[in-house]
Amino acid sequence: MHFIRKLLPCWCFLLLSCRPSLSAHDFFTSIGQMTDLLFTEKDLVTSLKDYIQAEEDKLERVKKWADKLESLTTTATQDPEAFLGHPVNAFKLMKRLNTEWGDLESLVLSDTTDGFISNLTIQRRYFPTDDDQTGAAKALLRLQDTYNLDANTISTGNLPGVKHKTLMTVEDCYELGKIAYTDVDYYHTELWMAQALRQLDDGEESTVDKVTVLDYLSYAIYQQGELERALGYTKRLLELDPEHQRAKGNVKYFEFQLEKQKKAKQEDTVVEKKPEKKQTPVKKTKEKKQKQKKDRNTFTLMPEKKKYEMLCRGEGIKMTPRRESRLFCRYYDNNRNPFYLLGPVKQQDEWDSPYIVRFLNIISDKEIEKVKELAKPRLRRATISNPTTGVLETATYRISKSAWLTGYEDPMIERINQRIEDLTGLEMDTAEELQVANYGVGGQYEPHFDFGRKDEPDAFKELGTGNRIATWLFYMSDVAAGGATVFPDVGASVTPQKGSAVFWYNLFPNGEGDYSTRHAACPVLVGNKWVSNKWIHERGQEWRRPCGLNETD
Repeated sequence: MHFIRKLLPCWCFLLLSCRPSLSAHDFFTSIGQMTDLLFTEKDLVTSLKDYIQAEEDKLERVKKWADKLESLTTTATQDPEAFLGHPVNAFKLMKRLNTEWGDLESLVLSDTTDGFISNLTIQRRYFPTDDDQTGAAKALLRLQDTYNLDANTISTGNLPGVKHKTLMTVEDCYELGKIAYTDVDYYHTELWMAQALRQLDDGEESTVDKVTVLDYLSYAIYQQGELERALGYTKRLLELDPEHQRAKGNVKYFEFQLEKQKKAKQEDTVVEKKPEKKQTPVKKTKEKKQKQKKDRNTFTLMPEKKKYEMLCRGEGIKMTPRRESRLFCRYYDNNRNPFYLLGPVKQQDEWDSPYIVRFLNIISDKEIEKVKELAKPRLRRATISNPTTGVLETATYRISKSAWLTGYEDPMIERINQRIEDLTGLEMDTAEELQVANYGVGGQYEPHFDFGRKDEPDAFKELGTGNRIATWLFYMSDVAAGGATVFPDVGASVTPQKGSAVFWYNLFPNGEGDYSTRHAACPVLVGNKWVSNKWIHERGQEWRRPCGLNETD
């Protein structure tokens, strides 16, 4: 009935607009003239059939969309955090809510189902924005670089530890390529446009055509200086669209540049190679030892970003067996603390210098859920302190949301704070509140110091509690892949382990900063990373961790 009510105004309008004036033509008086009305009616029926077919096609498309989304959301909501722990799932959610639901709204906008349209319009105010979609896309590119993943691995969802394998469509790959192109990132533009083309060549149906993909791909390759490959893809584009004006011009330009390069090479003076001298066995052995020594020093001399990414992949410096033999695990009661005398905790050494220890099973699942429950409504984009102005601001190198919890809010938070004090022996009254952080798609925190350096004398001036003497970090979730805490200067890597906590001192006993504690949170490849940390300050520790007698301590 609703469909008929919608159709009647259109039907009546068509009839009235086509109906001849009776006073002018007097159709009933002439069969010949009446035959014209039969053809008019036939045209109307044809138009009506087309209208019905168009509506049915539209409804069929909407039905397919609804069925697909019903299946997806049913699976996703069974374990939301695990589902969104797959970065492709998170990216596609941003893309769906920001772009595809808008397309669906446009498709059914002519429908008078006011309840659905008004509800969708209201809900869209709370949907992800273009910035969210772009941010999720860039997170995928970041993961690709950090973990040395090829585009096909990500597109086919073959990531380690995934529970909900998801395939990327041609449109998804094209979207990533376009975002990279907008950032003048031709390297990633090539990778993702090539992946989109590969899937089109394999027969995947898409609204994106090969001509468009080849246009971006050839230009990205040209921008990276590979004229011959750019020419090959441009010629392929012209095979599909011989009238493509830009491609025609590019072919001539690429051929001209290649000919120019060829002539330049011919004019170059050919330098004869000197025959290689045979090396004696003694010289070979010496060079081999030098190479081994060079390999050992290679990691130390690398740029920090490269060291950071290597450690995130599980590469980089490994402890020698001799150093590793000095690391121990033990039952720990912090010098016979009454609370842990009968029930000591498990403690293990993670690294020797800086000295990093891990406490196992130190926070229960019940406590973790309570902390997350308290923090979730308050999670806000994590900020960093500008070293120049001291103002808190967001940064692209810290991708997470955080919240602060005080001991006054819940007795459980107070018990957690007391536990940290009992096990470290440090005063918590001058420490910062418990900070809870949840990392997003490809969530990370690039290398940084927790303490204020000499060039930041006012870093914690407003707190009035001195510098950050130590860091306590709870891991409140396991992470399927990625998400390690790494120390690039020394090559240490600590993997998240739910229920455990790691602890280290940021300052030497003389109050100077320990620069080897520079650390980072690796991007989360698969999974959902929850942590909470306590930054402990100098004030109040005078009798608990006395200064060293020597200023060089």
